[in-house]
Amino acid sequence: MKFLLIGKNGQLGHELNIELGKKYKVSAFSSKELNIEDKGKISQFVKRIKPDVVINASAFHVVRDCEEFPDKAFIINSIAIKNLAQICQDNGSRLIHYSTDYVFDGRKGEPYLEDDAANPLQLYGISKLAGEYCAKTYCSKSLIIRTAYLYGGLSGSRSKGGNFVLTILKQAKENDELEVASDQIVSPTYAKDLAIASLRLILKKPNSGIYHLVNEGYCSLAEFSMEIIRASNKNTKVIPIRRSEGDLRRPMFSALKNTSAAKLGVTLPSWKDALKRYLFTLS
Repeated sequence: MKFLLIGKNGQLGHELNIELGKKYKVSAFSSKELNIEDKGKISQFVKRIKPDVVINASAFHVVRDCEEFPDKAFIINSIAIKNLAQICQDNGSRLIHYSTDYVFDGRKGEPYLEDDAANPLQLYGISKLAGEYCAKTYCSKSLIIRTAYLYGGLSGSRSKGGNFVLTILKQAKENDELEVASDQIVSPTYAKDLAIASLRLILKKPNSGIYHLVNEGYCSLAEFSMEIIRASNKNTKVIPIRRSEGDLRRPMFSALKNTSAAKLGVTLPSWKDALKRYLFTLS
Protein backbone atom coordinates (compact mmCIF):
# COMPACT_ATOMS: atom_id res chain seq x y z
CA MET A 1 0.00 0.00 0.00
CA LYS A 2 1.40 3.40 -1.01
CA PHE A 3 0.70 6.64 0.87
CA LEU A 4 1.09 10.29 -0.03
CA LEU A 5 1.25 12.55 3.02
CA ILE A 6 0.80 16.31 2.87
CA GLY A 7 1.90 18.30 5.93
CA LYS A 8 4.65 16.04 7.30
CA ASN A 9 6.14 18.67 9.63
CA GLY A 10 3.05 19.37 11.73
CA GLN A 11 2.33 17.69 15.06
CA LEU A 12 0.13 15.06 13.42
CA GLY A 13 2.03 14.86 10.13
CA HIS A 14 5.27 14.11 11.96
CA GLU A 15 3.71 11.17 13.81
CA LEU A 16 1.91 9.89 10.71
CA ASN A 17 5.17 9.89 8.79
CA ILE A 18 6.83 7.81 11.51
CA GLU A 19 4.00 5.28 11.77
CA LEU A 20 3.50 4.90 8.03
CA GLY A 21 7.22 4.52 7.43
CA LYS A 22 7.44 1.46 9.68
CA LYS A 23 5.61 -0.81 7.22
CA TYR A 24 4.54 1.09 4.13
CA LYS A 25 5.92 3.12 1.27
CA VAL A 26 5.18 6.76 2.05
CA SER A 27 5.93 9.86 0.02
CA ALA A 28 5.79 12.63 2.61
CA PHE A 29 5.97 16.35 1.92
CA SER A 30 5.88 19.47 4.06
CA SER A 31 3.32 22.13 3.30
CA LYS A 32 6.11 24.17 1.70
CA GLU A 33 7.25 21.29 -0.50
CA LEU A 34 3.70 20.47 -1.61
CA ASN A 35 1.40 23.44 -1.06
CA ILE A 36 -2.19 22.31 -0.59
CA GLU A 37 -3.25 25.36 -2.60
CA ASP A 38 -1.27 24.30 -5.68
CA LYS A 39 -3.80 22.13 -7.52
CA GLY A 40 -1.57 21.59 -10.54
CA LYS A 41 1.44 20.42 -8.54
CA ILE A 42 -0.64 18.12 -6.36
CA SER A 43 -2.22 16.60 -9.46
CA GLN A 44 1.24 15.96 -10.91
CA PHE A 45 2.46 14.32 -7.72
CA VAL A 46 -0.60 12.08 -7.38
CA LYS A 47 -0.37 10.97 -11.02
CA ARG A 48 3.35 10.22 -10.65
CA ILE A 49 3.27 8.50 -7.25
CA LYS A 50 -0.07 6.72 -7.79
CA PRO A 51 -0.83 6.46 -4.05
CA ASP A 52 -3.52 4.17 -2.73
CA VAL A 53 -4.15 6.70 0.04
CA VAL A 54 -3.65 10.47 0.19
CA ILE A 55 -3.52 11.93 3.72
CA ASN A 56 -3.99 15.64 4.21
CA ALA A 57 -2.52 16.70 7.56
CA SER A 58 -2.28 20.38 6.65
CA ALA A 59 -4.73 23.11 7.63
CA PHE A 60 -5.07 26.77 8.52
CA HIS A 61 -6.09 26.23 12.12
CA VAL A 62 -5.29 29.27 14.25
CA VAL A 63 -8.79 30.45 15.21
CA ARG A 64 -7.91 34.13 15.51
CA ASP A 65 -6.01 34.14 12.21
CA CYS A 66 -9.02 32.62 10.45
CA GLU A 67 -11.13 35.54 11.64
CA GLU A 68 -8.51 38.02 10.45
CA PHE A 69 -7.83 36.30 7.13
CA PRO A 70 -11.11 34.64 6.09
CA ASP A 71 -10.12 34.32 2.44
CA LYS A 72 -7.04 32.31 3.38
CA ALA A 73 -9.09 30.15 5.76
CA PHE A 74 -11.54 29.15 3.02
CA ILE A 75 -8.87 28.71 0.36
CA ILE A 76 -6.85 26.28 2.51
CA ASN A 77 -9.59 24.59 4.56
CA SER A 78 -12.30 24.39 1.89
CA ILE A 79 -11.41 25.15 -1.73
CA ALA A 80 -8.10 23.28 -1.60
CA ILE A 81 -9.93 20.28 -0.16
CA LYS A 82 -12.38 20.33 -3.06
CA ASN A 83 -9.44 20.29 -5.49
CA LEU A 84 -7.65 17.54 -3.59
CA ALA A 85 -10.82 15.43 -3.42
CA GLN A 86 -11.36 15.76 -7.16
CA ILE A 87 -7.75 14.72 -7.83
CA CYS A 88 -8.12 11.67 -5.57
CA GLN A 89 -11.39 10.74 -7.25
CA ASP A 90 -9.85 11.02 -10.74
CA ASN A 91 -6.88 8.86 -9.74
CA GLY A 92 -8.70 6.26 -7.67
CA SER A 93 -7.00 7.23 -4.39
CA ARG A 94 -8.64 7.21 -0.99
CA LEU A 95 -8.60 10.64 0.70
CA ILE A 96 -8.02 10.97 4.44
CA HIS A 97 -8.92 14.45 5.64
CA TYR A 98 -8.80 15.76 9.21
CA SER A 99 -11.42 18.02 10.70
CA THR A 100 -12.21 19.44 14.12
CA ASP A 101 -14.50 19.57 17.14
CA TYR A 102 -15.03 23.25 16.25
CA VAL A 103 -17.67 22.26 13.69
CA PHE A 104 -19.99 22.02 16.74
CA ASP A 105 -21.43 24.84 18.84
CA GLY A 106 -20.85 23.12 22.20
CA ARG A 107 -24.44 23.44 23.38
CA LYS A 108 -25.24 19.73 23.49
CA GLY A 109 -23.76 19.35 26.98
CA GLU A 110 -22.29 15.90 26.32
CA PRO A 111 -19.78 14.40 23.87
CA TYR A 112 -20.68 14.76 20.22
CA LEU A 113 -21.34 11.77 17.98
CA GLU A 114 -20.44 11.59 14.31
CA ASP A 115 -24.01 12.17 13.14
CA ASP A 116 -24.82 15.08 15.46
CA ALA A 117 -25.76 18.28 13.65
CA ALA A 118 -22.85 20.65 13.06
CA ASN A 119 -23.21 24.33 13.87
CA PRO A 120 -19.84 26.13 13.95
CA LEU A 121 -19.57 29.43 15.80
CA GLN A 122 -16.60 31.03 14.03
CA LEU A 123 -14.87 31.16 10.64
CA TYR A 124 -12.40 28.43 11.50
CA GLY A 125 -15.20 25.96 12.21
CA ILE A 126 -17.21 27.13 9.21
CA SER A 127 -14.25 26.70 6.83
CA LYS A 128 -13.47 23.25 8.22
CA LEU A 129 -17.10 22.16 7.90
CA ALA A 130 -17.10 23.35 4.30
CA GLY A 131 -13.96 21.27 3.79
CA GLU A 132 -15.81 18.22 5.11
CA TYR A 133 -18.60 18.77 2.59
CA CYS A 134 -16.05 19.14 -0.22
CA ALA A 135 -14.20 15.96 0.75
CA LYS A 136 -17.29 13.75 0.86
CA THR A 137 -18.95 15.39 -2.17
CA TYR A 138 -16.01 15.18 -4.56
CA CYS A 139 -14.29 11.96 -3.43
CA SER A 140 -16.44 8.86 -3.03
CA LYS A 141 -13.70 7.11 -1.03
CA SER A 142 -13.04 9.91 1.47
CA LEU A 143 -12.59 9.41 5.20
CA ILE A 144 -13.10 12.48 7.35
CA ILE A 145 -11.48 12.18 10.77
CA ARG A 146 -12.53 14.72 13.39
CA THR A 147 -10.19 15.21 16.29
CA ALA A 148 -9.70 17.78 19.05
CA TYR A 149 -7.18 19.69 21.16
CA LEU A 150 -4.19 18.07 19.51
CA TYR A 151 -0.74 18.08 21.10
CA GLY A 152 2.52 16.33 20.29
CA GLY A 153 6.11 16.72 19.20
CA LEU A 154 8.98 18.38 21.02
CA SER A 155 8.06 21.84 19.76
CA GLY A 156 4.35 21.41 19.08
CA SER A 157 2.59 23.24 16.29
CA ARG A 158 4.81 25.77 14.55
CA SER A 159 1.88 27.94 13.49
CA LYS A 160 0.57 28.07 17.06
CA GLY A 161 3.97 28.48 18.67
CA GLY A 162 3.70 25.18 20.56
CA ASN A 163 0.64 23.42 21.96
CA PHE A 164 -1.48 23.63 25.10
CA VAL A 165 0.72 21.24 27.09
CA LEU A 166 3.93 23.08 26.23
CA THR A 167 2.28 26.41 26.95
CA ILE A 168 1.16 25.30 30.43
CA LEU A 169 4.62 23.88 31.19
CA LYS A 170 6.24 27.15 30.14
CA GLN A 171 3.83 29.24 32.17
CA ALA A 172 4.28 26.96 35.20
CA LYS A 173 8.00 27.74 35.15
CA GLU A 174 7.32 31.45 35.17
CA ASN A 175 4.36 31.69 37.57
CA ASP A 176 3.25 30.38 40.96
CA GLU A 177 -0.40 30.47 39.94
CA LEU A 178 -2.26 30.03 36.64
CA GLU A 179 -5.84 30.97 35.89
CA VAL A 180 -7.40 28.47 33.46
CA ALA A 181 -10.95 28.04 32.18
CA SER A 182 -13.05 25.50 34.05
CA ASP A 183 -16.08 25.85 31.78
CA GLN A 184 -14.50 24.88 28.45
CA ILE A 185 -14.70 21.09 28.05
CA VAL A 186 -12.49 19.33 25.50
CA SER A 187 -11.10 15.96 24.41
CA PRO A 188 -7.29 16.32 24.60
CA THR A 189 -5.64 14.15 21.93
CA TYR A 190 -2.03 13.00 21.64
CA ALA A 191 -0.86 13.19 18.02
CA LYS A 192 0.98 9.85 18.28
CA ASP A 193 -2.17 8.04 19.40
CA LEU A 194 -4.17 9.75 16.65
CA ALA A 195 -1.65 8.68 14.02
CA ILE A 196 -1.71 5.05 15.19
CA ALA A 197 -5.52 4.99 15.34
CA SER A 198 -5.79 6.65 11.93
CA LEU A 199 -3.65 3.96 10.33
CA ARG A 200 -5.64 1.21 12.04
CA LEU A 201 -8.84 2.77 10.75
CA ILE A 202 -7.49 3.07 7.20
CA LEU A 203 -6.45 -0.59 7.21
CA LYS A 204 -9.99 -1.59 8.17
CA LYS A 205 -11.06 -0.17 4.79
CA PRO A 206 -14.26 1.26 6.28
CA ASN A 207 -17.13 2.88 4.46
CA SER A 208 -16.62 6.49 3.51
CA GLY A 209 -17.87 8.99 6.03
CA ILE A 210 -17.04 10.81 9.25
CA TYR A 211 -15.14 9.22 12.14
CA HIS A 212 -14.21 10.75 15.48
CA LEU A 213 -10.76 9.90 16.84
CA VAL A 214 -9.77 11.41 20.19
CA ASN A 215 -8.23 10.04 23.36
CA GLU A 216 -10.86 8.50 25.61
CA GLY A 217 -12.61 10.79 28.07
CA TYR A 218 -12.85 14.56 28.40
CA CYS A 219 -12.02 17.32 30.84
CA SER A 220 -12.06 21.06 31.36
CA LEU A 221 -9.00 23.07 30.41
CA ALA A 222 -8.43 23.67 34.12
CA GLU A 223 -8.50 19.92 34.83
CA PHE A 224 -6.16 19.31 31.90
CA SER A 225 -3.77 21.93 33.24
CA MET A 226 -3.85 20.45 36.75
CA GLU A 227 -2.99 17.03 35.36
CA ILE A 228 -0.15 18.47 33.26
CA ILE A 229 1.35 20.12 36.34
CA ARG A 230 0.76 17.12 38.63
CA ALA A 231 2.23 14.61 36.16
CA SER A 232 5.28 16.80 35.58
CA ASN A 233 5.88 17.19 39.34
CA LYS A 234 5.51 20.95 39.39
CA ASN A 235 4.07 23.02 42.24
CA THR A 236 2.22 25.71 40.33
CA LYS A 237 -1.35 26.20 41.50
CA VAL A 238 -4.13 26.18 38.90
CA ILE A 239 -7.02 28.51 39.68
CA PRO A 240 -10.19 27.48 37.79
CA ILE A 241 -12.07 30.44 36.33
CA ARG A 242 -15.03 30.88 34.04
CA ARG A 243 -13.87 31.85 30.58
CA SER A 244 -15.08 35.20 29.31
CA GLU A 245 -16.44 35.19 25.77
CA GLY A 246 -13.96 37.79 24.56
CA ASP A 247 -13.95 38.56 20.86
CA LEU A 248 -13.80 34.91 19.70
CA ARG A 249 -16.68 32.49 19.99
CA ARG A 250 -15.61 28.96 20.90
CA PRO A 251 -17.69 25.87 21.70
CA MET A 252 -17.85 25.47 25.48
CA PHE A 253 -18.41 21.68 25.45
CA SER A 254 -16.79 20.26 22.32
CA ALA A 255 -15.78 16.80 23.55
CA LEU A 256 -16.10 14.04 20.93
CA LYS A 257 -17.09 10.39 21.25
CA ASN A 258 -15.45 7.74 19.04
CA THR A 259 -18.59 5.80 18.21
CA SER A 260 -18.07 4.73 14.57
CA ALA A 261 -14.38 3.82 14.89
CA ALA A 262 -15.02 1.88 18.10
CA LYS A 263 -17.54 -0.32 16.29
CA LEU A 264 -14.66 -1.34 14.01
CA GLY A 265 -12.40 -2.09 16.97
CA VAL A 266 -10.38 1.13 16.73
CA THR A 267 -10.01 2.75 20.15
CA LEU A 268 -7.58 5.16 21.79
CA PRO A 269 -6.15 5.20 25.35
CA SER A 270 -7.45 7.59 27.99
CA TRP A 271 -6.34 11.21 27.81
CA LYS A 272 -4.52 10.91 31.15
CA ASP A 273 -2.52 7.91 29.94
CA ALA A 274 -1.69 9.73 26.71
CA LEU A 275 -0.54 12.82 28.57
CA LYS A 276 1.82 10.81 30.79
CA ARG A 277 3.44 9.22 27.76
CA TYR A 278 3.84 12.57 26.01
CA LEU A 279 5.40 14.18 29.08
CA PHE A 280 7.83 11.25 29.29
CA THR A 281 9.06 12.05 25.76
CA LEU A 282 9.81 15.61 26.91
CA SER A 283 11.77 14.58 30.00
